[in-house]
Amino acid sequence: MSSSPIKNSQYLPIIDRVTANQAMWGAILFSVLFTVLIGLLNYRFEAVVLLPDTGAAWYKWKLPDPSFITRFSAWFSYTLHQLLIWGLIYLAQKNKLTYTKGLHPINVAALGINAFFICWHLAQTHMWYDGLAQDVSVFSSQWSVIILLVAVLLMENQRRGLFFGKKISFLKETGRVVRKYHGYVFSWGIIYTFWFHPMVGEWQHLIGFFYIFLIMIQSSLFFTRTHVNKWWMVVQEVTVTIHGTMVAYLHGQAWPMFLFGFLGLFIITQMHGLGLSTRIRWVFAGLYVAGILLVYNHRGWDKLDEILRISLGELIMVFLLAAIVWVLMKVWSLGRRLIVPEGVSGSRSETKS
Repeated sequence: MSSSPIKNSQYLPIIDRVTANQAMWGAILFSVLFTVLIGLLNYRFEAVVLLPDTGAAWYKWKLPDPSFITRFSAWFSYTLHQLLIWGLIYLAQKNKLTYTKGLHPINVAALGINAFFICWHLAQTHMWYDGLAQDVSVFSSQWSVIILLVAVLLMENQRRGLFFGKKISFLKETGRVVRKYHGYVFSWGIIYTFWFHPMVGEWQHLIGFFYIFLIMIQSSLFFTRTHVNKWWMVVQEVTVTIHGTMVAYLHGQAWPMFLFGFLGLFIITQMHGLGLSTRIRWVFAGLYVAGILLVYNHRGWDKLDEILRISLGELIMVFLLAAIVWVLMKVWSLGRRLIVPEGVSGSRSETKS
Protein backbone atom coordinates (compact mmCIF):
# COMPACT_ATOMS: atom_id res chain seq x y z
CA MET A 1 0.00 0.00 0.00
CA SER A 2 1.27 3.45 -0.87
CA SER A 3 2.46 5.61 2.02
CA SER A 4 1.68 8.86 0.22
CA PRO A 5 -0.78 11.27 1.88
CA ILE A 6 -4.46 10.59 1.26
CA LYS A 7 -5.89 13.12 -1.17
CA ASN A 8 -9.11 14.91 -0.45
CA SER A 9 -10.48 13.83 -3.83
CA GLN A 10 -10.99 10.33 -2.40
CA TYR A 11 -13.53 11.81 0.03
CA LEU A 12 -15.61 13.86 -2.44
CA PRO A 13 -18.63 11.49 -2.49
CA ILE A 14 -19.07 11.96 1.28
CA ILE A 15 -18.24 15.66 1.19
CA ASP A 16 -20.85 16.17 -1.52
CA ARG A 17 -23.59 14.49 0.47
CA VAL A 18 -23.03 15.78 4.03
CA THR A 19 -21.29 18.95 5.18
CA ALA A 20 -19.60 19.23 8.55
CA ASN A 21 -22.17 21.85 9.62
CA GLN A 22 -25.03 19.48 8.81
CA ALA A 23 -23.30 16.72 10.77
CA MET A 24 -22.81 19.11 13.68
CA TRP A 25 -26.49 20.05 13.86
CA GLY A 26 -27.55 16.42 13.50
CA ALA A 27 -25.20 15.42 16.31
CA ILE A 28 -26.51 18.24 18.52
CA LEU A 29 -30.07 17.00 17.96
CA PHE A 30 -28.94 13.48 18.86
CA SER A 31 -27.30 14.88 22.01
CA VAL A 32 -30.47 16.69 23.09
CA LEU A 33 -32.66 13.63 22.56
CA PHE A 34 -30.19 11.31 24.27
CA THR A 35 -29.90 13.61 27.27
CA VAL A 36 -33.68 13.51 27.59
CA LEU A 37 -33.53 9.70 27.38
CA ILE A 38 -31.00 9.55 30.22
CA GLY A 39 -33.35 11.59 32.37
CA LEU A 40 -36.41 9.50 31.51
CA LEU A 41 -34.66 6.27 32.46
CA ASN A 42 -33.36 7.55 35.78
CA TYR A 43 -36.29 6.00 37.68
CA ARG A 44 -34.59 2.62 37.27
CA PHE A 45 -31.90 3.66 39.76
CA GLU A 46 -34.31 4.31 42.63
CA ALA A 47 -33.40 0.96 44.16
CA VAL A 48 -29.64 1.62 44.03
CA VAL A 49 -28.34 2.31 47.54
CA LEU A 50 -25.52 4.87 47.66
CA LEU A 51 -23.39 6.07 50.53
CA PRO A 52 -24.10 9.60 51.80
CA ASP A 53 -22.22 12.52 50.27
CA THR A 54 -19.48 13.63 52.67
CA GLY A 55 -18.14 16.73 50.94
CA ALA A 56 -16.19 18.10 47.98
CA ALA A 57 -13.69 15.22 47.87
CA TRP A 58 -16.42 12.57 47.91
CA TYR A 59 -18.20 11.32 44.81
CA LYS A 60 -21.61 9.99 45.74
CA TRP A 61 -22.58 8.08 42.58
CA LYS A 62 -20.64 4.83 42.97
CA LEU A 63 -21.60 1.46 44.35
CA PRO A 64 -20.77 0.72 48.02
CA ASP A 65 -19.83 -2.85 47.06
CA PRO A 66 -18.17 -2.86 43.62
CA SER A 67 -17.28 -6.15 41.95
CA PHE A 68 -14.86 -7.22 39.25
CA ILE A 69 -17.44 -6.84 36.47
CA THR A 70 -18.59 -3.38 37.58
CA ARG A 71 -14.99 -2.17 37.47
CA PHE A 72 -14.01 -4.07 34.34
CA SER A 73 -17.03 -2.87 32.34
CA ALA A 74 -16.07 0.77 32.98
CA TRP A 75 -12.30 0.51 32.55
CA PHE A 76 -12.38 -1.74 29.50
CA SER A 77 -14.99 0.45 27.81
CA TYR A 78 -13.02 3.61 28.57
CA THR A 79 -9.75 2.12 27.30
CA LEU A 80 -11.28 0.86 24.06
CA HIS A 81 -13.09 4.15 23.45
CA GLN A 82 -9.90 6.11 24.12
CA LEU A 83 -7.65 4.01 21.90
CA LEU A 84 -10.06 4.07 18.97
CA ILE A 85 -10.32 7.86 18.99
CA TRP A 86 -6.56 8.28 19.45
CA GLY A 87 -6.08 5.94 16.49
CA LEU A 88 -8.31 8.10 14.28
CA ILE A 89 -6.44 11.26 15.29
CA TYR A 90 -3.14 9.56 14.45
CA LEU A 91 -4.42 8.44 11.04
CA ALA A 92 -5.74 11.91 10.26
CA GLN A 93 -2.40 13.55 11.08
CA LYS A 94 -0.35 10.85 9.38
CA ASN A 95 -2.28 11.29 6.15
CA LYS A 96 -2.04 15.10 6.36
CA LEU A 97 -5.71 15.80 5.85
CA THR A 98 -6.66 19.36 4.96
CA TYR A 99 -9.56 21.40 6.32
CA THR A 100 -12.75 21.05 4.26
CA LYS A 101 -16.37 22.13 4.49
CA GLY A 102 -17.44 18.50 4.32
CA LEU A 103 -16.65 15.29 6.15
CA HIS A 104 -13.69 12.98 5.78
CA PRO A 105 -14.46 9.29 6.33
CA ILE A 106 -12.42 9.56 9.52
CA ASN A 107 -14.93 12.15 10.80
CA VAL A 108 -17.78 9.75 10.07
CA ALA A 109 -15.89 7.03 11.95
CA ALA A 110 -15.28 9.35 14.94
CA LEU A 111 -18.93 10.40 15.10
CA GLY A 112 -20.00 6.78 14.85
CA ILE A 113 -17.58 5.57 17.52
CA ASN A 114 -18.62 8.31 19.94
CA ALA A 115 -22.32 7.66 19.28
CA PHE A 116 -21.81 3.93 19.85
CA PHE A 117 -20.04 4.46 23.19
CA ILE A 118 -22.64 7.00 24.30
CA CYS A 119 -25.30 4.34 23.77
CA TRP A 120 -23.12 1.65 25.32
CA HIS A 121 -22.36 3.73 28.40
CA LEU A 122 -26.08 4.08 29.06
CA ALA A 123 -26.51 0.31 28.78
CA GLN A 124 -23.38 -0.32 30.88
CA THR A 125 -24.67 1.99 33.62
CA HIS A 126 -28.04 0.26 33.74
CA MET A 127 -26.37 -3.16 33.95
CA TRP A 128 -23.43 -2.43 36.30
CA TYR A 129 -23.81 1.23 37.33
CA ASP A 130 -20.23 2.15 38.17
CA GLY A 131 -17.93 4.43 36.19
CA LEU A 132 -14.25 5.16 36.70
CA ALA A 133 -15.14 7.17 39.81
CA GLN A 134 -14.97 3.98 41.85
CA ASP A 135 -11.17 3.92 41.57
CA VAL A 136 -9.97 7.50 41.00
CA SER A 137 -10.34 10.87 42.68
CA VAL A 138 -13.21 13.18 41.81
CA PHE A 139 -10.61 15.91 41.34
CA SER A 140 -9.05 13.99 38.45
CA SER A 141 -12.26 14.42 36.45
CA GLN A 142 -12.47 18.11 37.28
CA TRP A 143 -8.85 18.76 36.37
CA SER A 144 -9.11 16.93 33.06
CA VAL A 145 -11.69 19.51 31.96
CA ILE A 146 -9.73 22.42 33.48
CA ILE A 147 -6.64 21.40 31.50
CA LEU A 148 -8.75 21.34 28.34
CA LEU A 149 -10.12 24.85 28.96
CA VAL A 150 -6.69 26.28 29.83
CA ALA A 151 -5.11 24.70 26.74
CA VAL A 152 -7.73 26.41 24.55
CA LEU A 153 -6.75 29.78 26.03
CA LEU A 154 -3.09 29.07 25.25
CA MET A 155 -3.77 27.91 21.69
CA GLU A 156 -6.05 30.82 20.88
CA ASN A 157 -3.64 33.46 22.20
CA GLN A 158 -2.18 34.04 18.74
CA ARG A 159 -5.64 34.60 17.22
CA ARG A 160 -7.61 36.54 19.82
CA GLY A 161 -5.07 37.45 22.49
CA LEU A 162 -5.19 36.68 26.19
CA PHE A 163 -6.01 40.02 27.84
CA PHE A 164 -8.61 42.17 26.05
CA GLY A 165 -7.26 41.25 22.62
CA LYS A 166 -3.59 41.64 23.61
CA LYS A 167 -1.46 38.75 22.34
CA ILE A 168 1.35 37.46 24.55
CA SER A 169 4.19 36.97 22.07
CA PHE A 170 6.36 34.60 24.13
CA LEU A 171 3.48 32.10 24.30
CA LYS A 172 3.51 31.66 20.51
CA GLU A 173 5.80 28.62 20.28
CA THR A 174 4.29 26.70 23.19
CA GLY A 175 0.85 27.50 21.80
CA ARG A 176 1.90 26.06 18.45
CA VAL A 177 3.05 22.82 20.09
CA VAL A 178 -0.18 22.52 22.08
CA ARG A 179 -2.19 23.15 18.91
CA LYS A 180 -0.32 20.36 17.12
CA TYR A 181 -0.94 17.73 19.79
CA HIS A 182 -4.09 19.02 21.49
CA GLY A 183 -6.32 16.39 19.91
CA TYR A 184 -4.78 13.62 21.99
CA VAL A 185 -4.98 15.59 25.23
CA PHE A 186 -8.49 16.88 24.60
CA SER A 187 -9.85 13.45 23.68
CA TRP A 188 -8.32 12.05 26.87
CA GLY A 189 -9.84 14.82 28.98
CA ILE A 190 -13.35 14.45 27.63
CA ILE A 191 -13.47 10.63 27.26
CA TYR A 192 -11.98 10.16 30.73
CA THR A 193 -14.61 12.51 32.18
CA PHE A 194 -17.33 10.77 30.17
CA TRP A 195 -16.48 7.38 31.68
CA PHE A 196 -15.79 8.78 35.15
CA HIS A 197 -19.52 9.31 35.76
CA PRO A 198 -22.25 6.68 35.57
CA MET A 199 -24.90 7.80 33.11
CA VAL A 200 -27.56 8.66 35.67
CA GLY A 201 -30.29 11.25 35.24
CA GLU A 202 -29.60 13.66 38.09
CA TRP A 203 -29.79 17.28 36.92
CA GLN A 204 -26.08 17.91 37.37
CA HIS A 205 -25.28 14.77 35.38
CA LEU A 206 -27.67 15.67 32.58
CA ILE A 207 -26.11 19.12 32.19
CA GLY A 208 -22.63 17.62 32.36
CA PHE A 209 -23.28 14.86 29.84
CA PHE A 210 -24.82 17.29 27.36
CA TYR A 211 -21.71 19.46 27.67
CA ILE A 212 -19.52 16.38 27.14
CA PHE A 213 -21.55 15.48 24.04
CA LEU A 214 -20.89 18.93 22.56
CA ILE A 215 -17.15 18.56 23.03
CA MET A 216 -17.28 15.06 21.56
CA ILE A 217 -18.96 16.53 18.47
CA GLN A 218 -16.19 19.11 18.20
CA SER A 219 -13.48 16.49 18.64
CA SER A 220 -15.10 14.31 15.96
CA LEU A 221 -15.03 17.08 13.35
CA PHE A 222 -11.25 17.53 13.24
CA PHE A 223 -9.86 18.72 9.89
CA THR A 224 -13.15 20.34 8.93
CA ARG A 225 -13.88 24.06 8.81
CA THR A 226 -16.59 23.58 11.42
CA HIS A 227 -13.91 22.45 13.87
CA VAL A 228 -12.26 25.87 13.67
CA ASN A 229 -15.42 27.96 13.45
CA LYS A 230 -14.90 30.75 16.01
CA TRP A 231 -18.55 30.89 17.08
CA TRP A 232 -18.88 27.13 17.51
CA MET A 233 -15.64 27.04 19.52
CA VAL A 234 -16.64 29.84 21.89
CA VAL A 235 -20.07 28.25 22.45
CA GLN A 236 -18.29 25.26 23.97
CA GLU A 237 -16.08 27.46 26.12
CA VAL A 238 -19.07 29.45 27.40
CA THR A 239 -21.31 26.41 27.95
CA VAL A 240 -19.13 25.45 30.92
CA THR A 241 -20.58 28.56 32.59
CA ILE A 242 -24.05 27.00 32.56
CA HIS A 243 -22.74 23.64 33.72
CA GLY A 244 -20.56 24.97 36.53
CA THR A 245 -23.17 27.43 37.78
CA MET A 246 -26.00 24.90 37.80
CA VAL A 247 -23.95 22.22 39.55
CA ALA A 248 -22.87 24.73 42.22
CA TYR A 249 -26.45 25.94 42.68
CA LEU A 250 -27.84 22.40 43.01
CA HIS A 251 -25.18 21.57 45.60
CA GLY A 252 -25.81 24.76 47.57
CA GLN A 253 -22.37 26.14 46.75
CA ALA A 254 -21.23 29.63 45.70
CA TRP A 255 -22.85 29.69 42.26
CA PRO A 256 -21.97 33.39 41.59
CA MET A 257 -18.30 32.43 41.76
CA PHE A 258 -18.79 30.10 38.78
CA LEU A 259 -21.18 32.37 36.90
CA PHE A 260 -19.08 35.52 37.05
CA GLY A 261 -15.79 33.63 37.05
CA PHE A 262 -16.41 31.95 33.70
CA LEU A 263 -18.18 35.00 32.26
CA GLY A 264 -15.14 37.00 33.31
CA LEU A 265 -13.06 34.87 30.94
CA PHE A 266 -15.53 35.70 28.18
CA ILE A 267 -15.13 39.44 28.85
CA ILE A 268 -11.33 39.33 29.27
CA THR A 269 -10.44 36.87 26.50
CA GLN A 270 -13.05 34.93 24.58
CA MET A 271 -15.25 37.66 23.09
CA HIS A 272 -12.22 39.34 21.51
CA GLY A 273 -11.89 36.55 18.95
CA LEU A 274 -15.41 36.95 17.57
CA GLY A 275 -14.88 40.06 15.48
CA LEU A 276 -17.36 42.07 17.55
CA SER A 277 -17.43 45.83 17.30
CA THR A 278 -16.05 47.92 20.16
CA ARG A 279 -19.59 49.06 21.00
CA ILE A 280 -20.88 45.49 21.33
CA ARG A 281 -17.93 44.54 23.53
CA TRP A 282 -18.64 47.50 25.80
CA VAL A 283 -22.29 46.40 26.00
CA PHE A 284 -21.23 42.91 27.11
CA ALA A 285 -18.81 44.40 29.65
CA GLY A 286 -21.55 46.71 30.97
CA LEU A 287 -24.01 43.85 31.36
CA TYR A 288 -21.33 41.85 33.19
CA VAL A 289 -20.65 44.67 35.66
CA ALA A 290 -24.39 45.29 36.12
CA GLY A 291 -24.90 41.62 36.94
CA ILE A 292 -22.14 41.73 39.55
CA LEU A 293 -23.62 44.84 41.16
CA LEU A 294 -27.10 43.31 41.26
CA VAL A 295 -26.01 39.98 42.75
CA TYR A 296 -23.43 41.19 45.26
CA ASN A 297 -25.62 44.00 46.53
CA HIS A 298 -27.64 41.17 48.08
CA ARG A 299 -24.89 38.56 48.51
CA GLY A 300 -22.46 40.87 50.31
CA TRP A 301 -19.52 42.89 49.04
CA ASP A 302 -17.13 41.02 51.33
CA LYS A 303 -17.49 38.02 48.97
CA LEU A 304 -16.72 39.95 45.79
CA ASP A 305 -13.22 38.48 45.52
CA GLU A 306 -14.70 35.07 44.65
CA ILE A 307 -15.50 36.19 41.10
CA LEU A 308 -11.75 36.40 40.39
CA ARG A 309 -10.86 32.90 41.49
CA ILE A 310 -11.81 31.11 38.29
CA SER A 311 -10.96 33.75 35.67
CA LEU A 312 -7.59 34.76 37.14
CA GLY A 313 -6.88 31.17 38.13
CA GLU A 314 -7.26 29.91 34.56
CA LEU A 315 -5.25 32.82 33.13
CA ILE A 316 -2.41 32.10 35.55
CA MET A 317 -2.56 28.42 34.62
CA VAL A 318 -2.06 29.38 30.96
CA PHE A 319 1.45 30.53 31.86
CA LEU A 320 2.00 27.47 34.04
CA LEU A 321 0.94 25.16 31.20
CA ALA A 322 3.16 27.07 28.78
CA ALA A 323 6.10 26.63 31.17
CA ILE A 324 5.47 22.87 31.41
CA VAL A 325 5.25 22.57 27.62
CA TRP A 326 8.45 24.62 27.23
CA VAL A 327 10.33 22.31 29.62
CA LEU A 328 9.04 19.25 27.74
CA MET A 329 10.13 20.82 24.46
CA LYS A 330 13.65 21.38 25.83
CA VAL A 331 13.85 17.83 27.24
CA TRP A 332 12.69 16.42 23.90
CA SER A 333 15.22 18.52 22.00
CA LEU A 334 18.03 17.50 24.35
CA GLY A 335 17.07 13.84 24.07
CA ARG A 336 17.17 13.96 20.29
CA ARG A 337 20.63 15.57 20.33
CA LEU A 338 21.91 12.87 22.68
CA ILE A 339 20.54 10.08 20.50
CA VAL A 340 21.59 11.64 17.19
CA PRO A 341 24.42 14.13 17.79
CA GLU A 342 24.54 17.13 15.48
CA GLY A 343 26.65 16.56 12.38
CA VAL A 344 26.44 12.75 12.46
CA SER A 345 23.93 12.42 9.63
CA GLY A 346 25.79 14.97 7.55
CA SER A 347 29.18 13.30 8.00
CA ARG A 348 27.73 9.95 7.00
CA SER A 349 26.34 11.34 3.79
CA GLU A 350 29.70 12.98 3.02
CA THR A 351 31.48 9.67 3.59
CA LYS A 352 29.17 7.88 1.20
CA SER A 353 29.70 10.47 -1.50
